[in-house]
Amino acid sequence: MKTALMVAEKPSLAQSLANILSNGKCTTNKGSNSACSVHEWTGTFKNEAVKFKMTSVCGHVMSLDFTGKFNNWDKVDPIELFSCPTEKKEAMPRLRMPAFLAQEARACDFLILWLDCDKEGENICFEVMNCVGPYMKGDIYSPLVTYRAKFSAITDKDIKAAMLNLVRPNENESRSVDARQELDLRIGCAFTRFQTKYFQGRYGDLDSSLISYGPCQTPTLGFCVQRHDDIQTFKPESYWVLRVTTSTTEGRELPLEWKRIRVFEKDIANMFLASIKEIKEAVVVNIQAKEKVKARPVALNTVELMRVASAGLGIGPHSAMQVAERLYTQGYISYPRTETTSYPENFDLVGTLRQQQNSNKWGAEVRALIANGINKPKKGKDVGDHPPITPMKPASDSELDGDMWRIYDYVTRHFIATLSRDCRYLSTVITFQLGTETFSYTGNTLVDPGYTEIMHWQAFGKDEFVPTLNVGDELRAHDHRLVECQTSPPDYLTEAELITLMEKHGIGTDASIPVHINNICQRNYVNVGSGRRLVPTSLGVVLVHGYQKIDPQLVLPTMRSAVEEQLNLIAVGRADFHAVLSHTTEIFRRKFQYFVRSMEAMDQLFEVSFSSLKTSGKALSRCGKCRRYMRYIQAKPIRLHCSHCDDTYTLPPNGSVRIYRELKCPLDDFELLSWSSGSKGKSFPLCPYCYNHPPFRDMKKGFGCNSCTHPTCAYGVNSTGVSGCIDCDGVLVLDPSSPRWKLTCNRCDVIINVFDDASRVSVSDQQCTDCGAQQVTVEYRPERTKLPAALTEMTACLYCEPTFTTLVEKHRAVTQRGGAARGRGGRQRNNRHRNKQPKDKMAQLAAYFV
Repeated sequence: MKTALMVAEKPSLAQSLANILSNGKCTTNKGSNSACSVHEWTGTFKNEAVKFKMTSVCGHVMSLDFTGKFNNWDKVDPIELFSCPTEKKEAMPRLRMPAFLAQEARACDFLILWLDCDKEGENICFEVMNCVGPYMKGDIYSPLVTYRAKFSAITDKDIKAAMLNLVRPNENESRSVDARQELDLRIGCAFTRFQTKYFQGRYGDLDSSLISYGPCQTPTLGFCVQRHDDIQTFKPESYWVLRVTTSTTEGRELPLEWKRIRVFEKDIANMFLASIKEIKEAVVVNIQAKEKVKARPVALNTVELMRVASAGLGIGPHSAMQVAERLYTQGYISYPRTETTSYPENFDLVGTLRQQQNSNKWGAEVRALIANGINKPKKGKDVGDHPPITPMKPASDSELDGDMWRIYDYVTRHFIATLSRDCRYLSTVITFQLGTETFSYTGNTLVDPGYTEIMHWQAFGKDEFVPTLNVGDELRAHDHRLVECQTSPPDYLTEAELITLMEKHGIGTDASIPVHINNICQRNYVNVGSGRRLVPTSLGVVLVHGYQKIDPQLVLPTMRSAVEEQLNLIAVGRADFHAVLSHTTEIFRRKFQYFVRSMEAMDQLFEVSFSSLKTSGKALSRCGKCRRYMRYIQAKPIRLHCSHCDDTYTLPPNGSVRIYRELKCPLDDFELLSWSSGSKGKSFPLCPYCYNHPPFRDMKKGFGCNSCTHPTCAYGVNSTGVSGCIDCDGVLVLDPSSPRWKLTCNRCDVIINVFDDASRVSVSDQQCTDCGAQQVTVEYRPERTKLPAALTEMTACLYCEPTFTTLVEKHRAVTQRGGAARGRGGRQRNNRHRNKQPKDKMAQLAAYFV
């Protein structure tokens, strides 16, 4: 029997698809990478019996990156990034996704790809094909081997229809994504590396760990700063409005609106007031009643969903799309990434509507709509990607909670509204004459609420008073007055307004727009204020002004929208991948060179807004070179700066730093620091110089003393390491943060609490003869001892001594007898540190250097 391998984009989606396609009769096993499951069943494909295997990836399998040495910020000139080689690397090495896919594809006859139906999904199709190609029976690029499923909703009908109408993967769309990835990588990394190193080496209060540039991100920030500039440069101007009130015979007052609206000269305004002040009768000269329509919405697309989520629900666009993705994978709504606002001709509108008729929220409105007949939806825009976002199955607020229910509620109400009647109201305008001046009164009354019954937040207000009058009637006029007003500045952009601007100027795609907005928030370029308004920070403002001063095109949307047009041409096969890539890269390479030469112009703006490193922070520890105190800068990124040597040393983020017992590093004489993530987290000592300039080849930049392989240092891994880590290739070392004694991994986040209430814990020079771990010495005060026979001190193996194992909080730390020795050097399988550590210090030195 032949085998068909199916691959979805997410594990949850694979499970839903497998249940539908197998009619709930599939068997499920955990995949070898522990992240993905494999669902199996027997069915028919191409008129023959086939064994189906459905599994998934977890988003992109591969990511684009520079090759080896070009990832070193210190040794590579950023200009080289425009021409250096790139390579595809595993996006998530921990998941071992290529190996997992290869294993499942072995000896399979068919490949059916169920990735999301957008350009990114098409790109992942070819990533999967490259991983499984060598292991499939046939040619992976043959139309008889590889198939692509196109679907927009996780329903029985849609999925089974997609299975019956399989197509070919679209290589052009995939190539357009490859081009975007490479351009964003080269351009973004070159500018980001240069300006990050330049400004962080000069200023101490930037409060951002990365001064990033992005071809889409920066124009997005530019819109926010442009509005900020409009507000700052706004000059209020006074104007005057003429007000008059009339009264009906019943005593109802009608405030009138002046036809001239306003005037900006007070003397002229006083002249108009004087001309009517003595007139006490307002004459009706015209009455016009006209029925007006408040149109129902067009079908819902991604951009509108993000706008409404931000403006109406208070959910940021990035969070809104994450929620929408979850609703989609669970089958509640159709695919949430679409630009189309027009339902397909064959879309089952009535069937989709009927699913909602039993809802306790909108069931009555739906039943009435079905009984009276639905209205033909307004004609929207058909982009040819996916149908608009619609509900796919009923749900209740007890079934979904929080933001998931709020998004589902809106999607459903919007769908029902598109099939409802327009809202109609009667607008009556009565025109009055007072001398030479004309005034009017407008009253609106509701005729038919239409769609606003379901989208109640857009409902018509209460009916306004409309007097029964005839032309020629006179009403008493009184309260003639001038009202002084002032023009007001615009407010900061809301997320919804920014999304509209990005869509209008072609910045990003429906999938990437929320990512760009989220990035400028995370980079400390803007803050989200009340009403989800985006207020630029000093850093964001100065960056944009700097780009405008050097090269305005770097921040204007025109450059990126032109690139997006070229990428779209690649997607439809009308532009050459290599030509677009080389042309665009060369343009930005020249812009980068000019940017670097003109950096002084941008730096002048930074000098005004930020403090130099010499004046930032507070004195903390001594420099090992000049013996003067270095300044500790707590603003992101956390650093130490020696103003005498003009050297800056980065420190670990997301924790607190303090002096470590006034001890010094034996290699360079720098005072040691202690970094801690809190009383329940991990901590370790570090030398600022070694942390930035690893002293030994087997050490990487950004590691503390607990990873240092110095043979005699009391703070290095050779003195504090106990055993190999249970989760990675790191070493479990004794954490120096007494009295909460614990072992922490020097690479991953494993923490093992040991010897509660002990007064002292230290690592012995002796090794366990059974498992190879270092023995540990624990000391207790007599009144608090937990050792047998009231002992106050004991040295033994943490894993093999029964007395000790009861004092370890996490018993998964205990090794199995007969297993590989797990000494300080890590897991034995590495074969690097099999020999036991020499006890003699001189022997240690000889062993290390030889």
